Parts: sequence; structure tokens; C-alpha cells
Amino acid sequence: MLDFERQWWRYAGAKESAIKELFDLTPPAYYQMLNNLIDREDALLAEPILVKRLRRLRESRTASRSSTRLGFNL
Repeated sequence: MLDFERQWWRYAGAKESAIKELFDLTPPAYYQMLNNLIDREDALLAEPILVKRLRRLRESRTASRSSTRLGFNL
């Protein structure tokens, strides 16, 4: 899963299609599993730069969603 996340996607929907094909998961199920994975210490030890980048992306999306719900603009 971490190897998959290392890739860059040029076209909208390409990553979601690949998730369905390679993992046989819906995108929401995939992202739930990914979020659990990047919280694990062994993932951080195996791929520290990638895991830290994914954690930062998750934190920025969470902050953005929270501010939108509360009526703030970040």
C-alpha cells in the first residue's frame, strides 16, 4: 500500500480506478486502511519520509474540512 502511495497520478479518477483494480476496495475503504497504516510505528520506521508526507496531507485536509464546517476560511 505504501508503494502504491509513492506513485503520482496525472489524471482525475486514475488513482481511484487503480485502487479498485489492485486492491479490490472502494476508495473510502482504501483510505480508511491507509489512515490506519500511516498511524503505525512499523510503517513510519519502514518509510519515514512517505509516512510523514501522508500524515501532513491528512492533517491539512482534516483542518480544512473542520474550518469549512465551522465557517472559517484557512
